[in-house]
Amino acid sequence: MPLTLNPRAEALAVSGIRQFFNQLVDYPDAINLTIGQPDFPTPEKVKQAGIEAIAADLTSYSHNAGLLELREEIAAFFSGRYGLTYEPKTEIIATNGASEALDSVFRTILDAGDEVIIPAPCYTGYVPIVSLNGGKAVLLDTSDTGLVPTAERLKALITNKTKAILFNFPSNPTGVTISKEQMAPLVDVLKQHEIFLISDEIYSENSFESNHESFACFDEIKDRTFLVQGLSKSHSMTGWRMGFLLGPAQYMAHVLKVHMYNSVCASLPSQHAAIEALRNNRDAPEEMNRAYKERRDFVYGKLIDMGLDVVKPSGAFYIFPSIEKYNMTSFEFATRLLKEGGVAAVPGSAFTEFGEGFLRISYAYSMETLERAMARMSEWIKTLE
Repeated sequence: MPLTLNPRAEALAVSGIRQFFNQLVDYPDAINLTIGQPDFPTPEKVKQAGIEAIAADLTSYSHNAGLLELREEIAAFFSGRYGLTYEPKTEIIATNGASEALDSVFRTILDAGDEVIIPAPCYTGYVPIVSLNGGKAVLLDTSDTGLVPTAERLKALITNKTKAILFNFPSNPTGVTISKEQMAPLVDVLKQHEIFLISDEIYSENSFESNHESFACFDEIKDRTFLVQGLSKSHSMTGWRMGFLLGPAQYMAHVLKVHMYNSVCASLPSQHAAIEALRNNRDAPEEMNRAYKERRDFVYGKLIDMGLDVVKPSGAFYIFPSIEKYNMTSFEFATRLLKEGGVAAVPGSAFTEFGEGFLRISYAYSMETLERAMARMSEWIKTLE
């Protein structure tokens, strides 16, 4: 009998982001605007806390949910920053990045055939993680509603198989945020159904125009809401793999078991670094955001000058211009921009079919890099007119 693999794993494709990033090896002179990773170093005191933990041999296992001291700091942060109350011992888990938090939740709640509604365009990792856990992703089109989901479309997609909805604001790939006024009609729909809400708020500290609003602030749905957060973007700690998961105790007890068998616990030196980040370095995102806003305004202005239609992002570090008027697929557009224009960006189709007609540009790069990239892109755009 031949060896076989999990067909769900075999069906996975390399994400469109990585497809274009991997092409850069063939175009060494191209300017890369594909990856969403802060170009700032981890704050010095946070790094030092990790170094000191290693030097003190704090490199063993912790409690499966993470150090209680860390969970208390997470609770204090969410209380002070967002007015949200969580019990450190029963409602918070430190995870290996936000990705593992999402995986642990879906492993816990999904049964075969369950449906998860996801507003799209959406992050490339969402649909695969739902599929791997036996669920079916149902996409909610936002491409023609200002990249924000509407209550009407949400209501139309809910069936007796709907198990959860996954929100992500500020959004990757669009950079769009959502106001409390925009959230309220969605919550009005959700409170009428027995549906879990998973809110990926990893970019919450990268909100530019106003304070971030969390779906967990609505009391009528908090008892079924999982809040995903972490330090990758806010403190430039992508490689530290430090995520947080917060949710109702009755469900978190089961998520903890899944997390335990999945990864045991988060890295202990990273947990000690996270304590320092939350206790004494809460202002780190403000410094980065000043640079992101300057970069955003520059790139937005240049794209407008090129004649592109684009929603000005108010969070994260992505911008998502429409390239529909050029009558080519986003994959073709991005490929030609790379080969002919010397700039690497990600085709909107990488973010589901509802991203077709768009291009994702990351401005998590230096102003010098962005200036060169926009000059190249502007010259190339002229050849299409």
